[in-house]
Amino acid sequence: MKVALTGNPNSGKTTLFNAITGRTEHVGNWAGVTVDKKEGQIKSNLNMTGKEIMAIDLPGAYSMSPFTSEESITRDFINQETPDVLINIVDATNLSRSLFFTSQLLELDIPVVVALNKSDLLAKKQTKIDTARLSQLLDCPVIETVSIGGGVTGLKKLVAAVAEVEGSKQTPPIDTGSVDISDKIAVKESDKKRYQVVKEIVAKVEKRSVASVSHTKQDALDRVLAHKWIGLPIFALIMWAVFSISQTYGGAYLADILVGWIDSFRNLVAGALGDNVSPFLSTLLLDGIIGGVGAVIGFLPLIMILFFLLAFMEDSGYMARVALIVERFFKRVRLSGKSIIRMVSGTGGAIPGIMATRTIKDERQRRTTAMLTPFMPCGAKLPVIALFAGVFFKDAAWVGTSMYFLAILLIILSAMILRKITGDEKTTNFFIMELPEYRVPSFKRATRSMLDRGKAFIVNAATIILISNTLVQIMQSFNWRFELVAEGAANTSILASLANPFAIALIPLGFGVWQLAAAAVTGFIAKENVVGTLAVVYGITNFINAEEFILIEGATSVAEVMGLTSAAALAFLAFNLFSPPCFAAIGAMKSEMESNKWVAGAVSFQLAMGYIVAFLIYQVGTLIETGTLGKGFLPGLVVVATISGVIGYLMKKGSRKHLAQYKSEISTLERQRS
Repeated sequence: MKVALTGNPNSGKTTLFNAITGRTEHVGNWAGVTVDKKEGQIKSNLNMTGKEIMAIDLPGAYSMSPFTSEESITRDFINQETPDVLINIVDATNLSRSLFFTSQLLELDIPVVVALNKSDLLAKKQTKIDTARLSQLLDCPVIETVSIGGGVTGLKKLVAAVAEVEGSKQTPPIDTGSVDISDKIAVKESDKKRYQVVKEIVAKVEKRSVASVSHTKQDALDRVLAHKWIGLPIFALIMWAVFSISQTYGGAYLADILVGWIDSFRNLVAGALGDNVSPFLSTLLLDGIIGGVGAVIGFLPLIMILFFLLAFMEDSGYMARVALIVERFFKRVRLSGKSIIRMVSGTGGAIPGIMATRTIKDERQRRTTAMLTPFMPCGAKLPVIALFAGVFFKDAAWVGTSMYFLAILLIILSAMILRKITGDEKTTNFFIMELPEYRVPSFKRATRSMLDRGKAFIVNAATIILISNTLVQIMQSFNWRFELVAEGAANTSILASLANPFAIALIPLGFGVWQLAAAAVTGFIAKENVVGTLAVVYGITNFINAEEFILIEGATSVAEVMGLTSAAALAFLAFNLFSPPCFAAIGAMKSEMESNKWVAGAVSFQLAMGYIVAFLIYQVGTLIETGTLGKGFLPGLVVVATISGVIGYLMKKGSRKHLAQYKSEISTLERQRS
């Protein structure tokens, strides 16, 4: 049996799907989380029918007449796949809004079971719903459900009701007659009639003890947290607190413990190998594999705590307010409101954020959003942020926080440029977003989200990073004659010869040495590789407590080993965050853009922006620190000027194209009038 779960956004649809299937699909306390259908078999302890029931979680929808791409997915699946039963998840706290969609579903000749979700919140709102009467009026089963927390109820009844109505005939409660959807007046009249009937049904089944007040506690919070002026500083303060907790306090303490275990394991393996093992094999295993991968894994506690706190923010309903806060900046550069949600989602991972852009209808905006989403620091970039914040800035929380806000600024500036290049000057965007209620975040859901993301990080470290570090160690150990390089002569290795040309181009950015260039290049495979490669090429197996050890050439800190100033370190960090993402993310961009030309343009644009940002940070930072400009200023200025010239030419060309299209449209209108 095939059962489709449908409902308004933020009605608890995906949470209920997870509860009845045991899946762990991403859940957020805001609309737009589900952008594609997801499938899962209903758990056997809930399914007493003996039948195999497959549940399909569809994106949230307000109507069967789609306004968004998510609603199109829902409509097309129901019309084309014809599921055996529809489970309509209805928000019990907002019955009047939900039943409009319910009334449309009841007209599709598919059996419907209504899950009256969030029913545990009715008492809090001093509201009662006559479920039996509602079931009678809708002529379908109505089951009260609670799908989160310790009081999960109604799920067995829901599954039983689904099995019971399979194959039955559904009678629509509202007779709107056949309406030609191209006749806007007829559709409007039909919707009015539907709204009126829904209003009458709600009046018969819902009883409120008190009338809704004009201003609730939720409104009071929104007047502060979502304020157009103070909302952004509050967000900055919250992000600063998040990075302080994850990197300076709790995360750093746990990282010390984990790094101690990794060091002990490395020493244990070194003792087991003894002195009779080949120096190359010993170095490959201890430094390349254990040391390189361990250097990345050492940051796992910091990252896990950050994931946990971000999941807490999302579950509370606050992240929806963040999207609202930055929307007024985005709309000035013609970015869709949906772009904001996708980019904020990209903080968890660039690939899901890019894939979510498919719900943006306008082709140019969808491609632009896919191009700019990787600028947001994702989970793969967090080890790089943690490393440089710890090594060069004493775990200062402002480093990570500033990178997020620099990303937002870069996205806005890039959108202004791309709008000119693509000629997308006249698009008008309407951002309609339902703000969910604030709620106490679930420790269980945040923990599950943290573990899911942490698992992905570990799998990446055990596969891609392991392979990359092994290859880096091999290339650093041999020259082109496949001879082992002498100790202290790594600059004659294969790795050094391959990285040196890139290093020359990076001199104006403050990190023009082959070791850092190699780390930046391997970062295109996976951003975590930046940390792993640095560990291999500099022989550092412990970034967390590296200041406790004498490293090389008498240096007593990682900063001295790398030979970077604070300005150069910040530039290196920015370059790796804002240059093209990993290959997997580029593959996702290609899939969503559906154009090789756009993908090539996106990668070129990202590389150009990363170079310019790093150049400005290094040169301006060096000028502030020392009173003089940094190395390679003039060659770097030539490169930046060339990039700017190309961008300016493309912007001018795009504006001319837009003007020509505008004149053509005016001429067409004039001919039609005459």
